[in-house]
Amino acid sequence: MGSDAGTTAAAGGGSRTVLLIGGRLETVRKARRLGLDVVNVQRPDEYRPEYADLVRAALLVDYTDWSVLRPLVTAAHQVFGFSGVATITEPGVEPVGLICDTLGLRGNGHRCARLLRDKAEMREHLAGRPGAVAAAVAEDRAALEGFGARHGHPFIVKPVDAAASFGVRLVETPDAVEDAWQAITALRGSTEHPFAAYFPVGRFLMEEYLDGPEYSVESLSFDGRHILLAVTEKSTVAGFVEAGHALPARLPAADEQAVRDCVTAFLDAVELRHGPAHTEVKLTSRGPRVIESHGRPGGDRIMELVEAAYGVDIEAYTVGWAAGALPAIEAPPKARAAAATCFLTAQPGRVTGIEGVEEARAHEGVVGLDVTVDVGGTVRPLQASWDRVGQVLVTGPDTAAALALAQQLAGKITVTTEPNPD
Repeated sequence: MGSDAGTTAAAGGGSRTVLLIGGRLETVRKARRLGLDVVNVQRPDEYRPEYADLVRAALLVDYTDWSVLRPLVTAAHQVFGFSGVATITEPGVEPVGLICDTLGLRGNGHRCARLLRDKAEMREHLAGRPGAVAAAVAEDRAALEGFGARHGHPFIVKPVDAAASFGVRLVETPDAVEDAWQAITALRGSTEHPFAAYFPVGRFLMEEYLDGPEYSVESLSFDGRHILLAVTEKSTVAGFVEAGHALPARLPAADEQAVRDCVTAFLDAVELRHGPAHTEVKLTSRGPRVIESHGRPGGDRIMELVEAAYGVDIEAYTVGWAAGALPAIEAPPKARAAAATCFLTAQPGRVTGIEGVEEARAHEGVVGLDVTVDVGGTVRPLQASWDRVGQVLVTGPDTAAALALAQQLAGKITVTTEPNPD
C-alpha cells in the first residue's frame, strides 16, 4: 500500500497526535496528510520557521539528553495524549525506545534500540547464533594485535557509535596495526565532523573481514511480522563510502532468499517488532552475514528509491503505523520499476564552479537531484558519506538501465574546485 492509499485509510478517523523526534519538514507534512496532529521535538539549531504552521507544538531541546527529554515528553503526553512516537533519524532511535517504554506507546523498546545503535552490544548479543561475526572492542593497541592473531588479516575497525561510514578502517596486515591505533587515538573525542553532536567518537569495534558484495534490506514490521520491501545493491568508493544504490538488487533467487532469511532472523533476534529497519548485509562465501542494522529508514534517500520502484512510502508508514493511522502491509510488494542513485564527488578545495545540473535535472527519468555545495563553499576530503557533494536519483525499466542512467547523468555534473589557501 502506498502513501495515497494510507491517506485515504486515515481520513475517516478522528484526529490523533504523534510525537515526532527530529525529522525533516516533509515528515511533518506526511503526518498531517494522514490526519495526524504533530508535536515535534527538534534541536534548536535544526528548527525552521516553516514548522510553525504545521505542528501543534514544538519542543526545542537536545533530544538525545534523556534527563531533559523525559520530563518534557511526560508532561506533553498529559496535555496532548500521544497516539504514537516515531523518528526517521539515527539519533532519534534510542529516545523513541525510551519514550515507548516510559509512556507505554506501541514501538520498539529501548533494549532493541540500543542493540541497533551500539555495534558492540549487537555483536555480543548475536554471539553464538548462526551467522555470528567475530568482534571485540579495541581497548588498546595490544587488542588490535591479538584480534588479528586470532581472526586473521584483514579485519575491520570502526567506531561503536557512528554512522555514514565515518572512521571505518581496514587493517590489512600486522604491520598496519600501529597506523590503525594512531587513527583510533586521533578520532576519539573528535569534533571535526558535521555530526559530532550526535555521534561522539569513543569506543572502537574490531570485526572479522567479510568478503563478497554488500546489500541493504529495507523493511517494515507490524507486531513482529516483518515485511521485507526491497533488497538494494550498493557500490563504494574511497574504501567504505557509498557511491551508489540500485534496486531491485540483481541476485539469483536462491541468494536473494538467503539474504531475506538472514535479515528476518536478525530482526527476530534483536526483538524488533514495529516500524522500519535498514539492515546491511554481505553475501559472503559462507552465506549472508549482517554488517549492522538501524531502526529507522535507510539514509541516502533510499526510501525514495523504494517508493519509486515499489510504491511504498516508508516515511509515511514510519509515522502512520506508530500512531495507528495506517494498517499493516500484508505481503511484500512487487516492483513496478527499478530505481538507482549515484553520488557526486569532487576534489577537495574551494568550489569555483558547478555545471550540468539543469541539463541532468531535465531528463525524464530523474526523480531527484541534489547538489549540496555552492560556489565559494568547501569540499572536504572523501572520508564519510557527508563529504559527498550531491546525488542523482532516477527510475528505469530495469536495474541495469536505472544504474546506467544515474551514472550517466552524474557524469554530466561537474563541481570544480581549487586548493584552499594555506
